[in-house]
Amino acid sequence: MGLPRALPPAAALRLAGLLCAAGILLASGAGGGGTGGVRRPSGDGMNVLFIVSDDLRPVLGCYGDLVVKSPNIDQLASRSVVFQNAFAQQAVCAPSRVSFLTGRRPDTTRLYDFHSYWRVHAGNYTTLPQYFKENGYISMSVGKVFHPGVSSNHNDDYPYSWSVPPFHPSSEKYENTKVCKGKDGQLHANLICPVDVSEMPEGTLPDIQSTKEAIRLLNIMKENNSKFFLSVGYHKPHIPFRYPQEFLKLYPLENITLAPDPSVPKGLPSVAYNPWMDIRRRDDVQALNISFPYGPIPEDFQRQIRQNYFASVSYLDMLVGKLLNALDDTGLSNNTIVVFTADHGWSLGEHGEWAKYSNFDVATRVPLMFYVPGMTAPLSYPGYRHFPFIDLFDRVLKPLPQGKPKEMVELVSLFPTLAELAGLRVPPLCPDTSFHVSLCTEGQSMVQYFPSAKGGHESSSEEGKLHRPPIAFSQYPRPSDTPQLNSDLPLLKDIRVMGYSMHTVYYRCTLWLGFNPSNFTVDRNDVHGGELYFVESDPNQDHNVYGSETHGHLTKTLCRILEH
Repeated sequence: MGLPRALPPAAALRLAGLLCAAGILLASGAGGGGTGGVRRPSGDGMNVLFIVSDDLRPVLGCYGDLVVKSPNIDQLASRSVVFQNAFAQQAVCAPSRVSFLTGRRPDTTRLYDFHSYWRVHAGNYTTLPQYFKENGYISMSVGKVFHPGVSSNHNDDYPYSWSVPPFHPSSEKYENTKVCKGKDGQLHANLICPVDVSEMPEGTLPDIQSTKEAIRLLNIMKENNSKFFLSVGYHKPHIPFRYPQEFLKLYPLENITLAPDPSVPKGLPSVAYNPWMDIRRRDDVQALNISFPYGPIPEDFQRQIRQNYFASVSYLDMLVGKLLNALDDTGLSNNTIVVFTADHGWSLGEHGEWAKYSNFDVATRVPLMFYVPGMTAPLSYPGYRHFPFIDLFDRVLKPLPQGKPKEMVELVSLFPTLAELAGLRVPPLCPDTSFHVSLCTEGQSMVQYFPSAKGGHESSSEEGKLHRPPIAFSQYPRPSDTPQLNSDLPLLKDIRVMGYSMHTVYYRCTLWLGFNPSNFTVDRNDVHGGELYFVESDPNQDHNVYGSETHGHLTKTLCRILEH
């Protein structure tokens, strides 16, 4: 079987001892008890609004970013628990979404690309929305939640996961078509595509349609007094950067800087490099005639990519602000848990890379915040609004200081966390072999990191007491040791190497190991490359010290959990 799926309790304890012996595990809560000591209000009857953005790294004011304007998401953060170190399990859409929506790692869902359906290919696993549905909630999907296509059985896993057929905006089909007006006056399928919305097909954009539909559903839930799990998936800032052109004005090009480390790191094994084929295929990037695989993008175009990514994030922020404002309008913000996250990050020129498709933190680290009424923010009184809409073009408030748990957490832990917050039975930890177990989780509830609340009750999660150290795992497949045209998105049959990363608050270690796609096995003795970066001395992960004579002994110690 692949490595690692979940850490069994015994392995977690062995790892804790290993890291303590190495003098690494010093963070608070790293070896303590589980969630039993956390006090919180009963979540019984609370609704859930689950917001998922696409390709969003934590370039938000609430994460300390000084460039991006995101006042509405920052406002949500000021009323939430905000996790500083949250990681996706694979930096590509379908595998990541299936992972956190099932609570299983990619080695268990056996999905590393877009071309299989886990219920047939791996196991008939219960999903997060399905679990809420089975516990009396109306579960609804708007926009891109599951990745459309084979990976969700061409129906977003309906009717298993959803009470009603999922909503997809009608304008979604134009996302990658020739709708971007170029300098030649012709329409192109460009990477950079700020638009006049009125000139777009149907006179709208997918995320605008999704926001309107989500608000409509909130009003219906309010009218019917229904308990709901509503998931809203936004396309942006995923490429192409097609968004209302007025948001570009927020980011004058002369104010946009390059990535602080735009060169491929010395010592980076070639198997680790992401040659960003998805943006190379866009008309405007093709016109630059950039050499494969390492040829750099011209600096002026790099600035434009970064500028348009930031503008897309502000467009997303505006829509999230309207959605949260509707939660206030309906009076539901006092009894609705709100989660905001992304399926993975996105490289913006760091390490000479663009897009996702790697194990670097810029590709795997995501924003993650939980708003829980009466726990992370006080219940509102009549007339008070938790989420008044903030117009980015009118005023932009500085984000309020907010405590951020620094423990390493994983998106695979969303399932048990939301179950616990809603007062449902927390699914048990999966056994070592779980392909025939329909309901279990390979993550661990994050409620143990939440603030306590008077008058609450103790966590019902007994499994949470088997606490493992704060470590996050991610992985990425490659077809070869050197960059190929299919390096970013290899089909399962073409995968020959699997890169496993272990993230801690002190370092990241990655091993690239031989992989057999016919039986999903990893050969731990077949090491194709390694990476080791220390957070304090090398926060941008620019200096790979794996295998160096200076760090040789320490490398074996720190990476041992991946080697065994």
